[in-house]
Amino acid sequence: MSPREMNRRSFLGQAALAGAAATVLPRHALGMGHRAPSDTLNIACIGVGGMGEQDVRGVRNENIYALCDVDDRQAANSFRRFPEAKRYKDFREMLEKEWANIDAVTVSTPDHTHAVASLMALRMGKPVFCQKPLARLMGEVRALREAARTAGVATQMGNQGHAGEGTRRLREWYEAGAIGTVREIHYWTNRPIWPQAINRPLEKYHVPAHLDWDLWLGPVPHRPYHPAYAPFRWRGWWDFGTGALGDIACHSMDAAFWILDLGFPERVTPESSPLFEETAPASSRVVYDFPARRGRPAVKVVWRDGSFGPPRPEGIDQEELWPLAGVGGQLWVGDDGALLADAYGGELRHMDRDRDRELQDNPPEERYPRSPGVYEEWIEACKGGPPANSTFDGHAGSLTEMVLLGCLAVRAGRALQVDPGSGRVTNADLPEEWTEPTFREGWSP
Repeated sequence: MSPREMNRRSFLGQAALAGAAATVLPRHALGMGHRAPSDTLNIACIGVGGMGEQDVRGVRNENIYALCDVDDRQAANSFRRFPEAKRYKDFREMLEKEWANIDAVTVSTPDHTHAVASLMALRMGKPVFCQKPLARLMGEVRALREAARTAGVATQMGNQGHAGEGTRRLREWYEAGAIGTVREIHYWTNRPIWPQAINRPLEKYHVPAHLDWDLWLGPVPHRPYHPAYAPFRWRGWWDFGTGALGDIACHSMDAAFWILDLGFPERVTPESSPLFEETAPASSRVVYDFPARRGRPAVKVVWRDGSFGPPRPEGIDQEELWPLAGVGGQLWVGDDGALLADAYGGELRHMDRDRDRELQDNPPEERYPRSPGVYEEWIEACKGGPPANSTFDGHAGSLTEMVLLGCLAVRAGRALQVDPGSGRVTNADLPEEWTEPTFREGWSP
């Protein structure tokens, strides 16, 4: 172990003890010159281009204290918008140097860096907002759940639909009996909108001057730079991302997971276009079979990606609604009809015209409090308010593990039997690197 690694581990242990002692106190209780966590937060943002730029804007009413990104070009807008924020390329350096000045951390990197960045912040006792999916591997998700539980700080995953009006309306319509008992739900998406079903490129490229490629790789094995990976195209590579399923299902399947209390499936059955060793297929269909649970019957959830959707349901009379355009949609099929919504639970419609008009004009009672927003929930929790609705050790962790079981089935090209109590695959010995993280030297959190 290098001296730097030893010093960093020692530091993290001390920082975790300091963080664990932190609590929300009024300014006067801390003494002159000390800043209470209940005041404006100093936020450090890791990954500030692309979706990270949106996340920075989402917490802009707090103090954007530090910005970290390995790509100067991708980060340019955030750097320009917050010129007084301290700038870093390596989040490890930022957290080590600034931990005493930071109140909370956002993580909006590619999937393969979610776990190491979030774990380091959590072990310092810092609240964390992390983009979906929570992590790339199930072992990483479980480590994050445990770290969040131990740290006892505010966490939130960036699945905006869970904080949206649409998901709550969908639940209220369902519980009011709009379509009776649900036994089948279909999801579909226009993803991937990046290259998948490809082999590793062999051409040689110079690393662009604006990008620190080694830091971009972070904890995963080294490979030469190629524009097939970054920016944005990383999602289809198993070393970096989780394909179309990992990208969108934490949004779209969120509603069913929450409303029907799905838990883990007992079987996941994949179909796909041809498989490639390092990338997700061009399109896939994944059937999740969930056993009966807590008073509801068994439910079949069908996922489709690659821009193809389910067959049109029988008996619908709202032809103009089919198929639903956009990022994707969800179709809930019940004993007494069907509901259609977009990937985030919005644009909710009953597929029977008369029943839809009735529900739109006289909606069921609002039984579930509306959220101020995915960022606002987390900020309020950081300041001592109620926990956010998509915490790492709660909804977010369980949802992500369920989604990643589908990724495993697609990658394996075979049906997986699952213990619905633990989420463990019981009928296949999958390669350990598909489920358990290994980190390059210097990157172990």
